[in-house]
Amino acid sequence: VQLVESGGGLVQPGGSLRLSCVTSGITLELYTVGWFRQAPGKEREGVICISHSDGDTYYAESMKGRFSISRNSAKKTIDLQMNNLNPEDTAVYYCATDPWVVGENCLNSMRYWGKGTLVTVSA
Repeated sequence: VQLVESGGGLVQPGGSLRLSCVTSGITLELYTVGWFRQAPGKEREGVICISHSDGDTYYAESMKGRFSISRNSAKKTIDLQMNNLNPEDTAVYYCATDPWVVGENCLNSMRYWGKGTLVTVSA
């Protein structure tokens, strides 16, 4: 299983950014997928995920209304759309997947991880 993120960079407060994760070695529909982040000096936290068991999307509370996730089975990609970004969103963002995690547990941890892409929100 390989996950490769892209799309990180510098964005101004209030701006938007779209991250993409290219997957290989998995059948996307059979895996729970999601995004996590780790800010400087903080623990990694779940951002948003889609559970393969019910197709529902789960969010960390602070991301609701600002972040969205989508997956494209044909392209084998998982995208994270981030809007109205603020400096507290600065972090390394990781794509992750797991065939066994279901439901809201997908915000806790996953089995397979990408190497991450840095997002910096600053004026």
